[in-house]
Amino acid sequence: MAEEQTELEERIIIKDQHTKEIDLVNRDPKHINEDVVKVDFEDVIAEPVGTYSFDGVWKTSYTTFTVSKYWCYRLLSAILGIPLAVVWGFLFALISFCHIWAVVPCIKSYLIEIQCVSRIYSLCIHTFCDPLFEALSKICSNVRVALRKE
Repeated sequence: MAEEQTELEERIIIKDQHTKEIDLVNRDPKHINEDVVKVDFEDVIAEPVGTYSFDGVWKTSYTTFTVSKYWCYRLLSAILGIPLAVVWGFLFALISFCHIWAVVPCIKSYLIEIQCVSRIYSLCIHTFCDPLFEALSKICSNVRVALRKE
């Protein structure tokens, strides 16, 4: 009985990974677009001191900018949001597939093969170069350099 309940809980957890609740209030919890997309009216249009338009024009411009930006974004996301979500989902699935089935196995294979090559290289270096450099060090160990200012 306990095992059946555990299996049921595991199935629910696996199902919840794909159908988890989305936060409709905070839609950027990792702050991916915090610096990029924050464009307000004041960031685009500003009147320096001494060159002010009529107050009504300024207020209407502000409202027009804000509302048109809001509704254009909503319209574009309604039209292109789902198709682009499919494209991005496919692209990231493709990248994940390539990474899991091609990149990581190639890297692991390379590391295994290079380990064998590095052992052979190390043996060659220790066999041929170590005696040579030891002999050169013994030859050069009696060299004395003296600097004189004349």
